Amino acid sequence: MQVSEGQPEWNPYLKECPTRQVLDRIGDRWTVLVVGALRDGPLRYTELARRIEGVSQKMLTATLRALERDGLVRRTVHPVIPPHVEYELTDLGQTLLPPLDALEAWALEHISDVLAARKRYDAATAGKASRPARGPRDEGRAGVQAGVQRSQRNSEQRTDS
Repeated sequence: MQVSEGQPEWNPYLKECPTRQVLDRIGDRWTVLVVGALRDGPLRYTELARRIEGVSQKMLTATLRALERDGLVRRTVHPVIPPHVEYELTDLGQTLLPPLDALEAWALEHISDVLAARKRYDAATAGKASRPARGPRDEGRAGVQAGVQRSQRNSEQRTDS
């Protein structure tokens, strides 16, 4: 990655890096659908809601606000009664269309493979009890619990003697 002199080096793998926040935003499923819906021009809120099946009013509002904050969507209030509000992609938002088009093309090309993989996975795991993976924190808790139980047993044995 080239970095201009005096500019920080961005690393999206670091939790606090702004590039990670941007990737989180553009990787969100509602963002992808809102940007796609706005590709052909401005839409009113209700038109967006109709085009994006399954999005709640709360989620659509939050997504639009976040996209506006990041400079990807422009909200225009037309001074008429009743108020008329439209949303459209900014020039910056338009730059998201080529990578999103590539992702959509990939999904369309590989959906059969993904569905087949899901089917194989589901068949292989059917009937197996699902349990969360144990990580180091869980191992530590288990060790502490075992230590407490040993301590209680030892204490009981001392009082029985």
